Amino acid sequence: MKEVITNIFGHYSTIIVFLHILSAVVWVGGMIAIRVAVHPSLQIIDDPKLKLGKTLQIVGKLFKLVIPFIVILIITATLMAVGLGFKGTDLYWLIHVKEAIWTIMTINFIYMFRQRSRAQKLFDSGDLSRAKKCVSKLPNLLLPINIILGIGAIFAGVVLRGI
Repeated sequence: MKEVITNIFGHYSTIIVFLHILSAVVWVGGMIAIRVAVHPSLQIIDDPKLKLGKTLQIVGKLFKLVIPFIVILIITATLMAVGLGFKGTDLYWLIHVKEAIWTIMTINFIYMFRQRSRAQKLFDSGDLSRAKKCVSKLPNLLLPINIILGIGAIFAGVVLRGI
């Protein structure tokens, strides 16, 4: 299997690295845009129902956008980890750090996705207070955690690829 992956990486390394970087940029960049630009802008809406509805809509669109990029990120990370042949080198530990970071981010994303979906159902049924409670941790805790982890993973990727 290692030989097959190494061969695939050898033939398509530019595309694989490009897709990996693009996936990280879309995922982490999307979260930064939502947290830094969109979330504060939504706070000026006075109507709580409208504010929550728009928040759920925007976050839902972001989450649906990033799902394929998360999958691509995982696939390309695996191809690169094997294809670049870091095993036995001084930087091999960093690959495991990146794997751990992306895994934690994915688990956090799945939790946020489920909370947003649950909030949407509550919102649709008219239970605004419980819907708001479901998503209350997203902007101030869960999203910033993934942003910080994502920036760390991107930095580790730069270190692995060299300058």
